[in-house]
Amino acid sequence: MKLPKLYAILDVACFAPPLRTIAAIADYARELAIGGVTWLQYRNKVGNTREMLNHARELRRVLGNGVTLIMNDRADICIAAGYEGVHVGQDDLSAEGARTVISPGRILGVSTHNLGQLQEANAGPADYIAYGPVFATLSKRRPDAIVGLEGIRAARAATRKPLVAIGGITRANARAVLDAGADSVAVISDLLSSPTKVAEEFLRLMV
Repeated sequence: MKLPKLYAILDVACFAPPLRTIAAIADYARELAIGGVTWLQYRNKVGNTREMLNHARELRRVLGNGVTLIMNDRADICIAAGYEGVHVGQDDLSAEGARTVISPGRILGVSTHNLGQLQEANAGPADYIAYGPVFATLSKRRPDAIVGLEGIRAARAATRKPLVAIGGITRANARAVLDAGADSVAVISDLLSSPTKVAEEFLRLMV
């Protein structure tokens, strides 16, 4: 499986509560796609199941089949919304459990934060492995220890599976992260201000 260099994450928690509407979230995703985003993860740690499913289905409708959609955590919603895959963390459904739900035909990603977790994910059913945080990040209330570029180099040496770097990645440091061995960079915050323009800039920088 070949990952795109830019892996956008749409985190609903980044939207102020009055702006957490289906229309606003769909518009944001559409702007990312216009900017060249071809993989998008939908993450919602603040909403209920009904909201997640409604959002997920609307993103599928708006983006059609031109964007690979990954559901964070909820393998059941991945199936219900017709997404291409699911991404699970260390505190979510296990990779083996997620694979059982989504079947071999869908993509499975796993978040890892140290080499022990990465080696476990490497031995399991994950199609790709996320590793980080590479740099300081504001997207998590209790972030794990920063791994830095050396951590990405060590992760690259420990797996042949596609490697997604995550955590504090911006236009200023994305190229260095790829040069350290990541196949793709996951970005949340740096895309928020102007999604189309910033996505285009990321893709130009990472050619």
